[in-house]
Amino acid sequence: MASSPLQQYSLITANYWAFTLTDGALRMLVVLYFHQLGYSPLEVASLFLLYEFCGVVTNLVGGWLAARMGLNHTMHLGLALQIVALAMLLVDAEQLTLVYVMLAQALSGIAKDLNKMSAKSSIKLLVSSDAQGKLYQWVALLTGSKNTLKGVGFFLGGLLLSLFGFTQAIAVMVIALCVVLVVSICFLEKELGKTQYKPKFKELFSKSKAINQLSAARFFLFGARDIWFVIALPVFLQEQLQWTYTEVGSLLALWVMAYGLVQAVAPYITGIRQGKIPSGKTAWQWAGALLLSACSLTGILMLHWQVENVLIAGLLIFGALFAINSSVHSYLIVAYASEEGVSLDIGFYYMANALGRLVGTLLSGWLYQAAGLTACLFATSIFILFAFIISTILPRQAQI
Repeated sequence: MASSPLQQYSLITANYWAFTLTDGALRMLVVLYFHQLGYSPLEVASLFLLYEFCGVVTNLVGGWLAARMGLNHTMHLGLALQIVALAMLLVDAEQLTLVYVMLAQALSGIAKDLNKMSAKSSIKLLVSSDAQGKLYQWVALLTGSKNTLKGVGFFLGGLLLSLFGFTQAIAVMVIALCVVLVVSICFLEKELGKTQYKPKFKELFSKSKAINQLSAARFFLFGARDIWFVIALPVFLQEQLQWTYTEVGSLLALWVMAYGLVQAVAPYITGIRQGKIPSGKTAWQWAGALLLSACSLTGILMLHWQVENVLIAGLLIFGALFAINSSVHSYLIVAYASEEGVSLDIGFYYMANALGRLVGTLLSGWLYQAAGLTACLFATSIFILFAFIISTILPRQAQI
């Protein structure tokens, strides 16, 4: 049994990393393989809508389940469901209908958010309340490394598809996750996150004012990103700038990896070495910087000046600032959450995150089709403005 907090943190992180690699690889496998089968971009995008919707429900209910069952059980349940979701795709190609794959992706979405909620809630219980600097660093490292590995997963998915083909690539990931699940069951602390009381179902919705405010800001923050990043940006690069699928996929994968690296080092950017711990003021300041970058990019693109160069530069600046915002938020929710029933608060918060992504994805397709990329960026700026306004009323000190 791995007993020290550092050993438990390492085990949770390794578990999360393994899941993230397969999640990123699966997304790329599905996109590439089904595009190859002749599915339209809209049909391929639709495969992930149920995935995002299930994230909303899972984060809300999953926090309640974790408080009653223990975080180790919900983490293992997430891994097991991902194995089942992958195994569902080990059928003949003619059986891989749109509806069938959507259901498999929905199951994968449930698995992802159970795993994520469990991992992030666990950290709160592994760090003492007087070590907030360590808590910030551990949260940032877990969050940042996850996103970097998701980018690696994009490359891994393409590599596995080219080396083994779709079915064998899926089989390799099933075997790998089975090994991770067995190791995690053997060594992860059995009572991690299990509460002394049994929360009622009506307690799903957080009663903390700070958590409600932070969740609202998170909704607009992640909705803002996905409005232009998920569908509008890759389609624009293909249709308007004539980029190849490989070029688009490589850019997005590298962006996600760089985004994760910035998240991981965000504590040093925001002043951890000087003893600065994020508060509501920190969230407000970085939301303002992100708003400025989005508005500037929108304005310059409206002038049609060096569109390709401006877009790439703007994407990099936006990504770096967004990563810092995300890392600050990820720390604040763990700091604000109560130790008794931490998964309830964190589950509620990531429910808002998933809902923002769902709304952002829908708006991305609709706005781009109706009015183009600039309209998507304008909507992104509006969403960030709301996140900025909400952040001004967050507590100026973390509620520890």
